[in-house]
Amino acid sequence: MFDSNTSTKRPGRSTRSFDYTDAIAKVCEDICFRVPELNHIDMGRVAVGFTQTRHNQPHGVFAAAVPLRFENGALHSHHRGKDWKVQRCLRPDGVEYLYILSFSVPRFMELKCRDKLETIVHELYHLSPDFNGDLRRFKGRNFMHGSSQKRYNAVVRTFVDKWLKYDPPPEIWSFLNFDYKEIVARFGGVHGTRIPIPKIIPVET
Repeated sequence: MFDSNTSTKRPGRSTRSFDYTDAIAKVCEDICFRVPELNHIDMGRVAVGFTQTRHNQPHGVFAAAVPLRFENGALHSHHRGKDWKVQRCLRPDGVEYLYILSFSVPRFMELKCRDKLETIVHELYHLSPDFNGDLRRFKGRNFMHGSSQKRYNAVVRTFVDKWLKYDPPPEIWSFLNFDYKEIVARFGGVHGTRIPIPKIIPVET
């Protein structure tokens, strides 16, 4: 069981526990630092958490980028005669997050390393170039991926290749080679941060 608070320890193994979401956040930081097209992302304003899945089968949602602002970074949206806002999500120091990256575990953990990296970059690429809490918006009906998801995925693969060519330190991302059972076998346990997805609520007058 992936634990959000305390480690799940395997008898006879190390008393350590691996913080999976913190490790993913470090990978994101390094990718955003090394890939010029993602330099606009400040991971200090992006919360990284997990949602737990019932199974680890290789189908379904693996991750999601959750915007905490409306279109063009607006704080409020008017719909059906009411003004709406997104519940605030704050760091411990009170700074407000603009996005949440949520990873589905253990499903995400069962992907191959390359697929994990492409999933991470896929979600990072969704964040607006203006980094204003909104998503990247393409022209046309499919504003999320543009007129061709194949083209979107090709860009993602290019970014992953570019990052790997910079030879990032293995200690940052080598854990992505392991699935859930292998992580537990190596570290004795695995845990992460569970972040409830904020709700859209009416603005109080």
